[in-house]
Amino acid sequence: MRAAITPIIAVATLALTWARDLSPPLVVLVAVVLGAAVLSAVHHAEVVAHKVGEPFGSLVLAVAVTVIEVALIVTLMISGGAKTQSLARDTVFAAVMITCNGLVGLSLLVAALRRRVAVFNPEGTGGAFATVIMIATLSLVLPAFTTSEPGKEFSPSQLTFAAVASLGLYLLFVFTQTVRHRDFFLPIAQKGQRSFFEEDESHADPPSVRDAWGSLVLLLVALVAVVGLAEEESPAIERLVAAAGFPQSFVGVVIASLVLLPETLAAVRAARRGRIQTSLNLAYGSAMASIGLTIPAIALASIWLKGPLVLGLGAVQLVLLALTVVISMLTVVPGRATRLQGELHLVLLAAFVFLAINP
Repeated sequence: MRAAITPIIAVATLALTWARDLSPPLVVLVAVVLGAAVLSAVHHAEVVAHKVGEPFGSLVLAVAVTVIEVALIVTLMISGGAKTQSLARDTVFAAVMITCNGLVGLSLLVAALRRRVAVFNPEGTGGAFATVIMIATLSLVLPAFTTSEPGKEFSPSQLTFAAVASLGLYLLFVFTQTVRHRDFFLPIAQKGQRSFFEEDESHADPPSVRDAWGSLVLLLVALVAVVGLAEEESPAIERLVAAAGFPQSFVGVVIASLVLLPETLAAVRAARRGRIQTSLNLAYGSAMASIGLTIPAIALASIWLKGPLVLGLGAVQLVLLALTVVISMLTVVPGRATRLQGELHLVLLAAFVFLAINP
């Protein structure tokens, strides 16, 4: 009952606080409701995933969150003026670093602490990561080197090509994941997977069709509330960032962190149950959807947006992305990982956050 009521309460809170200048007590209240909405979203995503099975469950959560994230970015860019011209780049890059290092590292660490070695399917995981890097390079790396426009921008034709290519690659991956090679993205069972400390739902009856549809609707409602409440918190976040002396671009890191909370919790819970493949599906699927859906939406919105659209990464960001590629390849290719790999990814995420604060 609580899981059904929480999304409704969250949406009601969003409606009552929308477009208001929140006082400190309201900021705290909205933050509490936001956390409850995140937990509710994770619960309903797991219900849907149990009904449809992998990899469809991971895909539902990743796409749902990303679609609403795109709406949030476009809304903030339309209303924010010149100071948001790099918001899409900052948020998308933050999402890539959080998913490819934070979600992956935390999931590998949790799984390896439980069973010493985390085992996953390198064919599916490798294909997912390769698609992430391909889309990231087309959309975020190339604008830093093209010469058709001043600064780190695409020309209209270049932006159109990047948008079409990104969306096409994402759809091609979804077809591969769900139809052509679905078995590459299914969890691999390990010896001793069930333990006294872990939940095991492998023998639980799947929810009814009615319950699954209800959870899907409540999932979407909860995600709308998560993103809307995150936007409500954004002025307070901007004030805190400014008061702390952090760069304006750090706002994108905070927004991406808030929006990705449902995936983070779902990935960790899957890793605790020994389903590390599900965690990796969530991580790389979220990264891919963040770029593959955001860039086409931003390209379409650029018709109405005023001012330049900065997509090219800076030198420090390029180095961090390159290091992510190298470390991730060494993690993914063997199909087995220890806590060391998880810790390496988490240190790389810490480096990204530190350099975002102190560039």
